[in-house]
Amino acid sequence: MAKSSKKQIYEDELKVITELQKNGKENIESIAKKCGFSRQKVWRIIKGLEENKTIWGYTAIVNDEKINMNRYVMLIKKSVAQIDNAVEKIVKLIMQKKGEEIGVNIDYSLYLHGEYDWMLIFTAKDIKHAKRFNEILISHYSDVIKDVKLMETLFSVQKAGIINPEVGKLKEFL
Repeated sequence: MAKSSKKQIYEDELKVITELQKNGKENIESIAKKCGFSRQKVWRIIKGLEENKTIWGYTAIVNDEKINMNRYVMLIKKSVAQIDNAVEKIVKLIMQKKGEEIGVNIDYSLYLHGEYDWMLIFTAKDIKHAKRFNEILISHYSDVIKDVKLMETLFSVQKAGIINPEVGKLKEFL
């Protein structure tokens, strides 16, 4: 059997990734059927994607309201002063998960290009806990941080490419 070209391999991987993004819990047989591949091919593709870190995790998409949590977005602007290991200091905070001590769960930690340098998306029980996390961040890294903006999300229309099944409730916010 002839080997697939790099372009074909890439296209096959994208098909599998697309199906996994729609439903990461989908079984291999169903993914194979939707992609027009054998189970073995899908299994090999997924294993390869995991090994080369194209896929580096799986997660559940949760309705924050049903677990009594609120979602927040924090934008962080680094200090203009060139500080050795500024990024490492922020990453260290995230890696240490200081927020977990006060019930903050970080979902996304993103390094940005633009007015702000970093974005955290996290859940907390309430604004009090989110502000406490903000204070911890600033107090531990005042030499690195110039500005922080904290925002609470009101409604999640879509998460990880999945439309909220209760999207009709958005009317309540408009």
